[in-house]
Amino acid sequence: MSRERLEENQIWLYAAALAVGAGLGLWRPAFGARLESAITPVLAVLLYGMFAQIPFLHLREAFANRRFTAALLTVNFIVVPVLVWLLSRLLPQSPPLLLGVYLVLLTPCIDYVIIFTHLGRGNARLVLASTPLLLLAQMLLLPVYLWLFMGDEAARVMSADPFLQAFFLLIVLPLGLALTTEFWAKRRRSGALWLEATAWLPVPFMALTLLLVVASQLGRIGEHLSLVVHVIPIYIAFMAVMPVLSRLVACAFRLDTQAGRALIFSSGTRNSLVVLPLALALPDTWVVVPAVIVTQTLVELVGELIYIRVVPSVIFREARRCGAASVKS
Repeated sequence: MSRERLEENQIWLYAAALAVGAGLGLWRPAFGARLESAITPVLAVLLYGMFAQIPFLHLREAFANRRFTAALLTVNFIVVPVLVWLLSRLLPQSPPLLLGVYLVLLTPCIDYVIIFTHLGRGNARLVLASTPLLLLAQMLLLPVYLWLFMGDEAARVMSADPFLQAFFLLIVLPLGLALTTEFWAKRRRSGALWLEATAWLPVPFMALTLLLVVASQLGRIGEHLSLVVHVIPIYIAFMAVMPVLSRLVACAFRLDTQAGRALIFSSGTRNSLVVLPLALALPDTWVVVPAVIVTQTLVELVGELIYIRVVPSVIFREARRCGAASVKS
């Protein structure tokens, strides 16, 4: 199978992985729970493979379309945090529950959002060019938002040794290796070949990660179901409201149809797999946080299947531009 065909069929591969993971988690809960130890090394490879495909050395390309970049930063780092804070007021004020919601909803996706944007007939190239900017911005702003929303409690969590170790091993280290790979690829043919080989990593390791995560965390979701169930309506509301707000932002910045669709997918798709290792490293008193994050992944994947049909046909149709002021970006 070619890499292109693998990527074209990745949604069905992820669905199969989720089904197998759920089957394992329900059939052999104890075995599924033991799989948690495999999540960290698999995630490390996945994140390295994903980061290696992000064009960090072409960061300035993210600013080439200034109007889209401004709209992207506005919707992800101003509109989304305000909405998330408002939605969180509807939740039980349990710090672990809130931390899980904040971690996952405040971080925009940088990986499979690209394929969903493409399937939803949006401008996937704009999203791809913006991935380094989105990753760097969320790494810088997430601690700020957590401090604003949770105060000293968030500061204590983020300063804990396990959290810092996970951040280094699963974010900083893969990111550093990815940057090294890009520099190597730019200067040596062997590096270019290696970089090309790493392009095969994200899809199979994403599927394996989803399998491991669901199999190992399903029991935890069931154990804390009375608490976790509160976040499901919040996640559904988030995915329902963000396309409307994103369309308003797209109109305000006079984005064309495909750029507007890309904005909707970026704002509605979250970065659960990047923040999950941070949640898994938290102390036992925060054990519900990974379950809250995994629940968002399950809701989101169903929501994305709705997005790819509704966004181009209803929310941002070719014939429904933002009025006469809308121009090509």
